[in-house]
Amino acid sequence: MSIHKTYAVLGLGRYGRAVAEELIKSGAEVLAVDEDMEVVASLSAVFPMCKCADIADADAVEQLGIADIDTVIIAMSNSLEATVMAITLCKEAGVKEIIVKCSTEMHRKIFLRVGADRVILPEKESGIRLARNLISSGFAEMMELSDEISMIELDVRDEWAGKSLVELNLRKKYSINVVAVKKGDSVDTEIEPTAPLEKGAKLIVIANIQKLKKLK
Repeated sequence: MSIHKTYAVLGLGRYGRAVAEELIKSGAEVLAVDEDMEVVASLSAVFPMCKCADIADADAVEQLGIADIDTVIIAMSNSLEATVMAITLCKEAGVKEIIVKCSTEMHRKIFLRVGADRVILPEKESGIRLARNLISSGFAEMMELSDEISMIELDVRDEWAGKSLVELNLRKKYSINVVAVKKGDSVDTEIEPTAPLEKGAKLIVIANIQKLKKLK
């Protein structure tokens, strides 16, 4: 689980706020940053670590301690130049993962070229879903069925390999309902509950995102 990672959300518009709020709700440590002092003041009660800074300024980024952050989400799409500079500064600081919100396909290509690890088009992926996927590291959300329930692709863990679904009893332990087993490009929906799971296979399951926190 990536709940023990540290996150920074740069830009606290509607999208950035949604990401930061969902991460904090899940128990993650989040540094929230915006260049507008009024925005920071209004959100200081919501985000424990909320700071005002120009993320396109090298000195400001260094003072924020970005080098110690595992994942940075840059959620500004109104300024191409500022976003490119922020990506560059985060990259130079050694941030392991840089995720950027963008508004156009052309901007997506530019951000990837200058060092972003992942670029999000908001109309295709909501801030809440991004946060849930970050928290649920190792899970790939395939379909959101409700605010709490999703269909997810889940790796067969090392300690599960060689054991059957009957032995693992995932439904009782984690409220996970297995609907298919995926091996490469092959998906088998006719699951034999007593057959041992293979290492490298994936389970397609329906699960409660919050309850997946138990899987650490």
